[in-house]
Amino acid sequence: MVTKTDTTQIITQPKLDDQVQHSLKRWFKHFLYVSSAHRYFNKQDQIEIANAVQHAEKGHVGEIQVVIEGHIPCSQAYYQNTRLRAQQLFAELGVWDTELNSGVLLYLNLCERKVEIVIDRGLKNATQPETWCRICQSIVNHLAQKQYLFAVKIGVEEIGKVLDQYYVKNDSADQNELPNAPIILN
Repeated sequence: MVTKTDTTQIITQPKLDDQVQHSLKRWFKHFLYVSSAHRYFNKQDQIEIANAVQHAEKGHVGEIQVVIEGHIPCSQAYYQNTRLRAQQLFAELGVWDTELNSGVLLYLNLCERKVEIVIDRGLKNATQPETWCRICQSIVNHLAQKQYLFAVKIGVEEIGKVLDQYYVKNDSADQNELPNAPIILN
């Protein structure tokens, strides 16, 4: 397996083995998890998230991709934690491939109740990790209160505010390189 991270470095299976402690407990947790992504986020919720993404991307070149996953696939759960899974999806979905390296992946794992934000290299040097940690924590707090849709929408809104700070406002910048609709994975 070959994936790319937020700095577009190649990660191969041996590197994955070095980075994450293998976990039989994590594998069991994901194996036994009954997927609920569609239960927590129905079609109307997905439309609202897409509208929130569209609004957050308005006026700048930043791109936001939302991925909501019930659980990590069992074939990968033993070897991957949520951070590596988010990095893998960042690469596979081409979030790293935006013209100005302005992609942001917002990843929610419902099984582990974790949120990961993976940013492209165009933002990595311009922003502080604390900014992204604060957004993740805000989302986690709302998820703990069972405010699933609100959590995602507020997270997207906060990411949009960060992108507003680092990209020049431009009405002609509304070129959409990534789909606005969230990707729901079981």
